[in-house]
Amino acid sequence: MRVIAIHTYPVKGCSALAHDAAAVQPWGLEGDRRWLVVGPEGVAITQREVPGLGQLRAVPGRDHLALTHSKDSYLVPNEAFTIPLTSKIFGAVVPARSAGPDADAWVSKVLGVPAQLVWMDDPTTARPVVPDFGIPGDVVSFADVTPLLLANTASLRRLNDWIAEGDSPDEGPLPMNRFRPNLVIDGAAPFQEDEWVGRTIQIGQLAYRVPQACGRCVVTTTDQATGAKGREPLRTLARHRNVEQQLLFGVHLTPVEPGEVRVGDLLTF
Repeated sequence: MRVIAIHTYPVKGCSALAHDAAAVQPWGLEGDRRWLVVGPEGVAITQREVPGLGQLRAVPGRDHLALTHSKDSYLVPNEAFTIPLTSKIFGAVVPARSAGPDADAWVSKVLGVPAQLVWMDDPTTARPVVPDFGIPGDVVSFADVTPLLLANTASLRRLNDWIAEGDSPDEGPLPMNRFRPNLVIDGAAPFQEDEWVGRTIQIGQLAYRVPQACGRCVVTTTDQATGAKGREPLRTLARHRNVEQQLLFGVHLTPVEPGEVRVGDLLTF
């Protein structure tokens, strides 16, 4: 089993950036989901509410964050992140910093909703992992649950076979980007990752805890290129992967130590 793809999502909900290698930090891959779009009350806006976030491309640079949506673009200077404020994500109150009114105006325009762009400047203390998914001291960026998400190409192939055999064959096959993983592996059996829950795995030189399988949400029904919504994969996952009302695909990961992950790294135990 090997890593065949590495992805980060600099702004939560934005399109993926592909990497040959990435630094692994306690709260996630370097640059992954350190930025968040929030509404006027500071509550997180995700693709659940605004599917068009998937067409936002964000590329961190040494002194700026480059944003692109359709043919419109905007550069957020790093020094813009100065104003402290409070953000709220899935019930957690998280300190953040504002990107400033000009960035807010641009994000609001391209997404079509009142919005602000905020940055998590100190992930070491900003957001603890909820107890069901971690241990004391675990922290996470603006990712949903844990620092990383892993998906398996064989599981996607099996899921696409089920979709082809079901009531919505015209919606398949689905690409892996529907599931927005950080790491994609090849060489495992379909849903072999289920067996790793509660264990520690080794990817390259680093160890990762696998606290839970990932229960999927409505974001997976959104075409990441167009924002169009369908019924799959949730319809098929409900038939084949419904475990205690959770529709499972992929597994959450928490790094045991910092380091680096590279495409081609072996997954072992």
